[in-house]
Amino acid sequence: DPTARLLEEARRRDPGGDYRSGVGEALPFPDASFDLVVSYLSLIDIEPYQAAIAEMARVLSPGGALLVANLTSLTTAAAEGGWERDASGEARYFKLDRYLEPRASWERWRGIAVRNHHRPLSAYLQAFLAQGLQLTCFDEPAPREDSAKARKYRRAPWYLVLEWRKPAAAGTP
Repeated sequence: DPTARLLEEARRRDPGGDYRSGVGEALPFPDASFDLVVSYLSLIDIEPYQAAIAEMARVLSPGGALLVANLTSLTTAAAEGGWERDASGEARYFKLDRYLEPRASWERWRGIAVRNHHRPLSAYLQAFLAQGLQLTCFDEPAPREDSAKARKYRRAPWYLVLEWRKPAAAGTP
């Protein structure tokens, strides 16, 4: 992670963990180092996302899995805060605009400013496919609990989850 505050918090919560500062587009690991690579809400924060996807594929062992959770491109294409509300404040529908136009905006969360990037889903999928990865699972999970927040996320999905596989080397099971 390139964010010092997030690394500090991870170390505080799990002092025995191995946490390193770095960027997704230049991973400090040898080729084929991992059987499993996980990208959790990171691609939206990386401007050279194709380079980050190429790095994930590079460090993934043949036959290995790459799990990706990202905000949906529908979410990042939200227009003017997303929800159109009626006079009583009730959410009527979720507004989208400029879906096919890549762009970036600053988002603030718990005192941390992060530049988020909107890209159409096709841009991400084409970048994974260009690395020779095979899509084995795609989902837009709905919240399980019943709350006002969960009902909102059932109306307009917030996350998507993908599992990609790196083909095994020829002659290996």
